[in-house]
Amino acid sequence: MAGVTAASPGPSSPRTVTPTVETVLAFVNTRADGGGSRELFADGDAFAAWLAEREDFDEDFGGVAEPTDADAAVARELRDALVTLLLAHSGDPESQGEPLLRAERYLRSVGSLYPLAPVVTARGVELASPQTGVPRVFGTVLAAVTTAAQSGDWGRVKACLNPPCHFGFFDRTRNGGGLYCSTGCGSQVSMRKHRQRRREAAPEA
Repeated sequence: MAGVTAASPGPSSPRTVTPTVETVLAFVNTRADGGGSRELFADGDAFAAWLAEREDFDEDFGGVAEPTDADAAVARELRDALVTLLLAHSGDPESQGEPLLRAERYLRSVGSLYPLAPVVTARGVELASPQTGVPRVFGTVLAAVTTAAQSGDWGRVKACLNPPCHFGFFDRTRNGGGLYCSTGCGSQVSMRKHRQRRREAAPEA
């Protein structure tokens, strides 16, 4: 279908999703999208249930304290700021300008609240949160973002341009031109544009 660039990789896809990118996508893909997906950070209990299902956050959370509703609110804010950046990676015009600046300012402030520390081993160096409990969870997300950026993969971590989907995905197309999380979302956007063109071309009664 002309004009649709989806993220579905072909058999010769040049890239694979790393564990750090999977962590970022797992975190951002927790929002209600209007298509049946429910809000997974609705309150402290929902946030705790999500953490319990994530092996990559098991050690980070460690059961130090149960997440509160305030923790869930911070998780939503951090997630939404990241989604804005991922939409910008996809070229979403509504995420450019002031929305993007607000998201970047927020993430800078969050970075000071959940700092990272280098962990040096014979195998190399990685970033990790020195905090415990819920703050360590947020630090782990920021560490995953940092690692993805350092590896050159950050620009390929995107959010689907089909509203209200905005599902996070890793663009494995060779030219990095993927715009949608699936061919289905790409088809929906193409059909909406086609119908809009027909309405605009129709003569007035």
